[in-house]
Amino acid sequence: MLTRRFVLLASTALPLAAASAQTFAQTLAQAPAPPAEQWQTVVGPDLRFRLEMPAPVEKTTSGEKEKGHASERIAWASKLDGEMFDFDFVDYQPGWFSDKDTKEMARELGRGEAEKAFRRDKFKYIRDEPITLQGWDGYALDIEDPEGSVVMMRTYIVKDRLYRFLVTAKADDKTRAAAKRFLESLRLADTRS
Repeated sequence: MLTRRFVLLASTALPLAAASAQTFAQTLAQAPAPPAEQWQTVVGPDLRFRLEMPAPVEKTTSGEKEKGHASERIAWASKLDGEMFDFDFVDYQPGWFSDKDTKEMARELGRGEAEKAFRRDKFKYIRDEPITLQGWDGYALDIEDPEGSVVMMRTYIVKDRLYRFLVTAKADDKTRAAAKRFLESLRLADTRS
């Protein structure tokens, strides 16, 4: 008797479930594309960090290694309203930063070639200072052009890993707020006291 009820129930439930799945699939196919304002969480492959970027995010890897690198550079890039949002990290050889002043290294790596690319007679350096994130040394460099557009860069050294941000923003509150959200979204698994 139990098997007859089961067969009867299964024979009526199965077509309903299939119809529901088909309706759900059609609904997904007809759903509008996500809005340009949507953000995506990026989590590091080793779970050592997470951050938010405007969707969609494109991940790339660089096979070339520079002096001191222990791994290839992994990068994520996206755009929002024509503005760039770039983040990357690279692991250095064990001990690469331990015998150096990480505040000074963060400054050197954070500024890089900026002074050559953004000459002080044409651009305004609105932020050019050491920073920290969860106890780790970093550097902030924000450069503004005469029209008020900015390039914001952040560099952090965490153990033997270098994290870098680069974001552009127009001279309006919306793009500046998006840039700030991006730069302040990084959370690390490692904290230093």
